[in-house]
Amino acid sequence: MNLPNKLTISRAIATPVFIAVMMIEKMPLNYSLALIIFIIASLTDLLDGKIARANNIVTNFGKFLDPVADKMLTTAALLGFMIILPTDTLKIQMAVITFITLFREFTVSSVRVIAMLSKDKKVIAANMWGKVKTVMQMASIILGLAAYSVKELHLITDGVFDFCLIVFIALSWIAAALTVISGAIYVYENKNLFDFSK
Repeated sequence: MNLPNKLTISRAIATPVFIAVMMIEKMPLNYSLALIIFIIASLTDLLDGKIARANNIVTNFGKFLDPVADKMLTTAALLGFMIILPTDTLKIQMAVITFITLFREFTVSSVRVIAMLSKDKKVIAANMWGKVKTVMQMASIILGLAAYSVKELHLITDGVFDFCLIVFIALSWIAAALTVISGAIYVYENKNLFDFSK
């Protein structure tokens, strides 16, 4: 197995560790540790593709698993925020954002499965819009985790923390919009896979 694929698998393996640390509030500095794990896992997403392209070792396995690992990591974080956000209003907004994200991911994953089962057995990699969406998701999640991290370290006031959460939710909505756009483009670009006559 090549290095890019190992990095991708490591991101998938890091996901349950990340969400466990994020949820165990009795663990000292759990949010700071979760932030570190998430950043390291996110960096593997940057590295695996660059290494694969630079060394001409792009594989179908990597093209398939890379976006799956991204979905696992970001969805875990969104589900975690649904639980830890301090107000019902924020939790409801995060629930809607998470639903939009999951709806898109299930749709895109279904298209990818259809492509793999087609006569060409095509493996579709993530498009540019999907990558932009993932970067925005990861950036917003890092901001949200950072807010909880500096709060548990007593480095900011409650007022600053609340403002950070507002910015986090705003960025999450932007990521959700990109999620819809990227999903729609993905389906449109692969509309030839759908044959409703059969």
